[in-house]
Amino acid sequence: MLPEQERQKTLKSLSQKEAESLLCDWEFWARPNQLPPLGDWLVWLLLAGRGFGKTRSAAEFVNREVKAGRAGRVALIAKTPADARDVMIEGESGIMNISSPWFMPLYEPSKRRITWPNGAIASVYSSKEPDHLNGPQHDLAWGDEIRTWYSVRETWDMLMLGLRLGEHPRAVITTTPLPLSVIKEIKNAPDTVITSGTTYENRANLAPSFFRQIVSKYEGTRLGRQEILAELLQDVPGALWRRSFIKYGLNPDLLRVVVAIDPATTSGEGADETGIIVAGKASDGFYYVLADRSCRVSPDVWARKAVQVYRELKADRIIGETNNGGEMIGLTLKTVDPDIPYKAVHASRGKQARAEPISALYEQGKVFHANPFDELEDQLCTWTPETGESPDRLDALVWAMTELTSGVSYGFGFV
Repeated sequence: MLPEQERQKTLKSLSQKEAESLLCDWEFWARPNQLPPLGDWLVWLLLAGRGFGKTRSAAEFVNREVKAGRAGRVALIAKTPADARDVMIEGESGIMNISSPWFMPLYEPSKRRITWPNGAIASVYSSKEPDHLNGPQHDLAWGDEIRTWYSVRETWDMLMLGLRLGEHPRAVITTTPLPLSVIKEIKNAPDTVITSGTTYENRANLAPSFFRQIVSKYEGTRLGRQEILAELLQDVPGALWRRSFIKYGLNPDLLRVVVAIDPATTSGEGADETGIIVAGKASDGFYYVLADRSCRVSPDVWARKAVQVYRELKADRIIGETNNGGEMIGLTLKTVDPDIPYKAVHASRGKQARAEPISALYEQGKVFHANPFDELEDQLCTWTPETGESPDRLDALVWAMTELTSGVSYGFGFV
């Protein structure tokens, strides 16, 4: 980006045709840290504050690579297809709005596809359907707001396994920070280059009222450090779990093992996950989380997964929450195995009251994870009672641990 005086001088010297062409010259208008870094990198992580210009930077990068012929098969990944459409494609800084008239792509929403005049294609993927990335190959990918993704670990892994076309496949990730395991992994990878930036850097292009009414409200706060200054903070205020609570280990001398299910009430693209957590109590008096088989599938499939892990880890019984699923859990499990030992449980108190005793066990060092369970641990360490959300893996963990610690009243009513 030229200094303002030189830029104004250049603009005044242009003909009408040259001026129109310059409007589409991103390198002329962009700030230096909005341009892709030099070097031999695999992932460009734009870890920046709200309003920094992350979307525009990524959209321009994708458009540049396609126009230059370096990208012919592009993956666009967002939380949902609607998010991809509203931000990455049709948003103010999305691909359709930053493309030049002489290189305008065709967007086909029903096919979740963009096609450029040179034949390059971008396909839209949803983090709710990570299996759709299992098979397609790409030479370029853009993932937006990875911190909001469902099944973030599986989606990221499937994306990277398919990034194998061309001489130099690459990915650009645009997100505001959140201390998720995948974000920290990407940030620390040797083949990642990072662009950091704050909301203030793009002040000239943001509404003055945004700074008067919104930014000023959060300046100096922890939320402001994360959302405005783009600091990757380690613990979430109000969260019942902290990263330091989670320890790893396994005692094979297990006295009890249970499988707990927190069912999704619907299946399909818009459905929640079904939480399936396996935990055990060992002879040393400590508790061990053995497996996380949570999934977003139909009731028949999650029932088969639950029965499979029950047999695999030699569990004593399966626990199912009836608040949302009613009798459906038991009936579905019985269609897979009529003899499966099943216990229905019912929450008679709020989630916070149910979760607090379990987080206390973690804080006391009495719970170990047999392996890193990224998505479970992210849910534990980012969920706060006031969010009103209902994390599936966390719920299933609480049910499993409560069953193993039976004899202590935690505000549950068992059916």
